[in-house]
Amino acid sequence: MFRRLLSFSEAQEAIQKNLKAKPFGTEQIPLLEACGRVIAEDVASTIAIPPFNRSTVDGYAVKAKDTFAVAENSPVALSLCGTVNVGEMPKITVAEGQTAEIATGAPIPEGADAVVMVEHTERKEAKIFVYSAVARNENVMKAGADIKKGETVLRTGAVLGSREIGALAALGLAKVKVYKAPRVAVLSTGAEVAEPGKQLPAGKIFDINAYSLSAAVRENGGAPVFLGVFPDEKNLLEQALRKALASSDAVVTSGGVSVGPKDIMPKILGSMDNSKVFVCGVAIKPGKPVTVALVDGKPVFSLPGHPTSALLTFYLLAAPVIRSMAGRKADKPLEIRACVSTRLFSAKGRRTFVMVRLKREKSGRLVAEPVEAGLSGAITTLAKADGFVEVAENRQFVEADEEVTVRLFKGGLAF
Repeated sequence: MFRRLLSFSEAQEAIQKNLKAKPFGTEQIPLLEACGRVIAEDVASTIAIPPFNRSTVDGYAVKAKDTFAVAENSPVALSLCGTVNVGEMPKITVAEGQTAEIATGAPIPEGADAVVMVEHTERKEAKIFVYSAVARNENVMKAGADIKKGETVLRTGAVLGSREIGALAALGLAKVKVYKAPRVAVLSTGAEVAEPGKQLPAGKIFDINAYSLSAAVRENGGAPVFLGVFPDEKNLLEQALRKALASSDAVVTSGGVSVGPKDIMPKILGSMDNSKVFVCGVAIKPGKPVTVALVDGKPVFSLPGHPTSALLTFYLLAAPVIRSMAGRKADKPLEIRACVSTRLFSAKGRRTFVMVRLKREKSGRLVAEPVEAGLSGAITTLAKADGFVEVAENRQFVEADEEVTVRLFKGGLAF
């Protein structure tokens, strides 16, 4: 049977108190391998970007004052003194009454201070006729306009995505200092679970949890260590846990945490040397039997076997720890306000998380519609859901059409 069920808030406090998760080291890695990692130092530019004044259009580099005499149907004629190509520094100087052909991105030659777009000119042999006046610095990107020399481009804690990596590449960096990604061992338990990729034996189901939880680990900055499926046998599970602890910085298991005769994970964790089980059952639905321990100084999250319960409790309790270990800052949850389509009931005495999908009515009202869950093992509950609504422990129900906060699973949703 469970020890005293903790409230959801008590479970969160116990995890914060006992785990004190933080990054545990840094490493230099190639920039091409850095996507999703967390930068471990401020990065300032040692150069100006661009490092020279450059043209932003194809056209002709000029002295702006030479174009001021342009009038309707009366162009200014300038002498062509040369050409400036991309990737080379100009070897010419633009004197008064002269112009140089220039490509987009090419350096502005000495003497020129603006560029006339090629569409506003006409070329006749060595003469360029300009039909539109330009102001000084028009169509010119000044040196350092993008990034100034000495400017801090990225700060410690930034998650490196395509834009950040592009910025680092612009500085000429081939490597970057990042926090080490925590290695998180992931294993499933249960005699009914079979590994995908093989013929499904009678009476078994494919392992969902190891794959969904491994993906969740990676989404939160960790490096999953996939260990496979183990039967509900004490000796084998204890061996698997010891192997997991030896090969990783944290462990996530699924199954074997309820009150049945095969649900032995909490007992195993409690009997191991250097272990402390501080969460053994939380007053939430789904996910009540979740267990959290510290073994050999490493966090172990033993989650329910039902896929929806496993992934939700990972999201609620394990993800913040793994994010902290990876150096990621605590992000504010993505939330949106919506009206519930029907009455939502809570489980007596437990905080209830109701999976919902969002729909926009013709009137413009955003509606949160519960996803029919059936049993908590239906992985499609989470696959179909945009987020969830919390119903507090002390509420009997949320009334239909009541406005609530929906916690989103991911951003970028369009309604």
